[in-house]
Formats: sequence, structure tokens, C-alpha cells
Amino acid sequence: MHEITLQAMRFHALVGILPHERTVAQPIEIDLRVRVADGDIVVDYRALYGIVSAVISAGPLDFLEQIADRIAVGAIEYNARVRVARVAVRKPHVALAGPLAYAEVVVERSAE
Repeated sequence: MHEITLQAMRFHALVGILPHERTVAQPIEIDLRVRVADGDIVVDYRALYGIVSAVISAGPLDFLEQIADRIAVGAIEYNARVRVARVAVRKPHVALAGPLAYAEVVVERSAE
């Protein structure tokens, strides 16, 4: 297997369950790593980026897990050579009682 990574893609997204999170876009950072079956490695980075962008622009989502899962499934469905997709979604501005660099969710899906 070979790995292809798109690291630290940055978007603004409507994500969260609080009222203001449904109307004000927040910064989101996403990593996408796909494992591709050996052989000719033909995976278009632009297509992978487009999958991520489409998920983010689809509208408000309640949870980071939804974003990560939709991206992982989309990457696997995009190309039969993609065997595994691992997605990390980070939200740097989380309102909590103490200091926090970011909240992160990681989802990994396998083709089967």
C-alpha cells in the first residue's frame, strides 16, 4: 500500500449544536490520508480536496464526527484503489472552561 496525505486543509464551516454555530462559520482544519492499493497510483489530489470541500460546503453539521465520516466515505467511493481513508477534523475555537488548543475527531474507514 501507498499513502497519500492532504495535511492541514483549512475551511470555514457551520458546525456545532449551539445556535450561533448554525449561523456563523468557524475555522476547521482537516487532514485526509488515504491508503492506496499497490500498482499504478493514480489518485487525483484535486478530487480528494474537492470531496472535503463539498462536505464542508454542504451546510450546517452538528458534529465533527459527521464531517470526518462523510469525507472518509467519499474518499473510498471516489476511487476503487483507495482501500483506507483516515480523516482528522480539528476545531480550534471551542468554548470550554479552560485553555484548549483544539478539539479533534479522527475517523478511519476501510473499503469492503
